[in-house]
Amino acid sequence: MKKIVSVVLMLALVLALAACGGGASKMTMGTGGTSGTYYAFGGVLGQYIKNHAGIDVTVVSTDGSKANIESIDAGDYQLGTVQSDVMAYAWAGTRSFESIGAIKTFRVVAGLYAESVQLVTMDPEIKSVKDLAGKNVSIGAPGSGVYFNAIDVLTAAGMTEDDIKPQYMSFADSADGLKDGKIDAAFIVAGAPTAAITELCTTNSAYLVPIDGEIADKLMETSPYYTAYTIPAKTYPGQDEDVVTVTVKATLIVSADASEEDVYELTKAIFDNTAAIAAENGKGAELSVENATSGMTAPFHAGAAKYFAEKGVTVTTE
Repeated sequence: MKKIVSVVLMLALVLALAACGGGASKMTMGTGGTSGTYYAFGGVLGQYIKNHAGIDVTVVSTDGSKANIESIDAGDYQLGTVQSDVMAYAWAGTRSFESIGAIKTFRVVAGLYAESVQLVTMDPEIKSVKDLAGKNVSIGAPGSGVYFNAIDVLTAAGMTEDDIKPQYMSFADSADGLKDGKIDAAFIVAGAPTAAITELCTTNSAYLVPIDGEIADKLMETSPYYTAYTIPAKTYPGQDEDVVTVTVKATLIVSADASEEDVYELTKAIFDNTAAIAAENGKGAELSVENATSGMTAPFHAGAAKYFAEKGVTVTTE
């Protein structure tokens, strides 16, 4: 009789835990600064993953791509939004990862949207990249994705870091620096529209400087993860014309240790609900299977590969 009672109690406990979601997976997603697109869009993705995949996602603000990759490697995060170029550096152990070596403990879930290299200024004398010579320019934190994007653009223009007065600021600090007159221009790499730039253009005479012509051509020739991109007119207040620039791709990555089932379900939760996501955040309009699976420089997670295979697309795994 005691054994029967014990078995009944154990079954009741298992059922109670299941009813309370005791077996639900939990993940932490690293994004970026609170004024950037990563954080806002990551919050939307986290809700759809939670509601449609049953995975409890905690979305946190971070220092961006490099920090997210390192935190997944350390086991602190399971998901992260990263620039495709920074992801390439991590996988190869180059540039910002040269001192610590290659990190291969993550896998790709999907490309998300274009991250424009946006050069913003309030100085009417700055009309091109070459006009940055001798100016105070924010180029992101040392070793960050923005930093290397800025260096790439300067190099393509025949300039070096020594040709400007570099300032190493975050998105929010760059916006404040422009408003306060502490800097003359800033590189901001994020999906357009970017909240920090929208605020600048709303309350100040800020505008975007094009990155095009020979500079863009040389940049794309030497670094193939860049592509040409047009920021449409009216993206920002006071922007009456299209602005041509270059872009990398915002990418969602996941720990290589995540289960195939979880990653399949979270991929499905995103790409089966693209219209609804787009209604909540404009970057959702760029979600597509084609965009998700092209231009990746690291292997996909098997769970994501399973989902894309069902859509007729084969991706590389490891």
